[in-house]
Amino acid sequence: MNKRDYYEILGVDKNASDADIKSAFRKLAKKYHPDVSKEENAAEKFKEAQEAYAVLSDPEKRKQYDQFGHNAFNNNGSGFSGFEGFDFGNMSDIFEDLFGGMGFSRSSGRSRNANGPRKGNDVLYNMTISFEEAVYGTEKDIKIEVEENCTNCHGKGGFNSKTCQECHGSGTITQEQRTLFGSFLSKTTCPYCHGTGSTYEKTCDECHGKGKVVNRKTITVTIPAGIDSENRLRVPEKGGAGINGGPNGDLYIEFIVKEHNFYKRVEDDVYIELPLTITEAVLGSKKEVPTLYGNVELTIPAGTQNGEKMRLRGKGIENVNSKRKGDMYIITKIIIPEKLSREQKKLFEELSYTDLENSKYFKSYKNCIK
Repeated sequence: MNKRDYYEILGVDKNASDADIKSAFRKLAKKYHPDVSKEENAAEKFKEAQEAYAVLSDPEKRKQYDQFGHNAFNNNGSGFSGFEGFDFGNMSDIFEDLFGGMGFSRSSGRSRNANGPRKGNDVLYNMTISFEEAVYGTEKDIKIEVEENCTNCHGKGGFNSKTCQECHGSGTITQEQRTLFGSFLSKTTCPYCHGTGSTYEKTCDECHGKGKVVNRKTITVTIPAGIDSENRLRVPEKGGAGINGGPNGDLYIEFIVKEHNFYKRVEDDVYIELPLTITEAVLGSKKEVPTLYGNVELTIPAGTQNGEKMRLRGKGIENVNSKRKGDMYIITKIIIPEKLSREQKKLFEELSYTDLENSKYFKSYKNCIK
């Protein structure tokens, strides 16, 4: 069976640099690795790419291939025999980068110090606040449950420590895994010492060996003005206790802001509906408008229509980050009387003789229905 050219398999030319060859193989490995690819014949394509890279990434083997082609690696005239005679060690860094999350690691790679200081767990707290509390800011006392270091054993989990006999103090258990691309070492946290590398002659009765206990505590939180729904506030180091002397985790508060029955919020802007009588809209008037920062007098021009929008600059909500205030928009809402006295009805009948057909609204209407 004729074998495909190695350069063709990787999609590079014969003058390709080592970096180009490595980059091409990375792409193919990510695409065709049988553990992640759903493409047809992915395993065969992966093995083909791996074979090509094993040759072209080795300067000596690449030189032989360029001179003799596939015949350079024939075994007794039978052609390339599996992966025998090829060193796949130079691929381990590629597979660790691409598939590190699958449990593979290089045997020569450095592992994180299990006994080193680590940050504690973060805590998420959902808080519902009123519209006013979101606009003006406030302080709240909240009660949360967090992990804290056990005071009885000082966070150790026991007394009279000794080296774990299972992991010999490393905190991890190492197992060898044989795969298509060679042997790799898979490291998992030691289940006996939970990654600390030590066990104890006597387990702490308070925390039952965990080193931490869950306590309920009250925290005072300052909520800045301008908070909106789904915003998160970070309170540093109010989360779970750190590990091996590491810092505490953070507390994150996610907000839900209740709607107001009068003000409508759109980001940092506020909208209200201003009720007007027909007389106020037709003749014009001055109206007292309630804003978030006190009442203001607004001039309603004569001939104001229903649904018109007026803006009050800087009367909206303060942005929680920039501190710049949004605007307030007043939407006019003309109230049509439901019941009229005989005199009022007579006045409206007289108004019906008013020539309104030359107004811009009637002209637009007529143009649309032609």
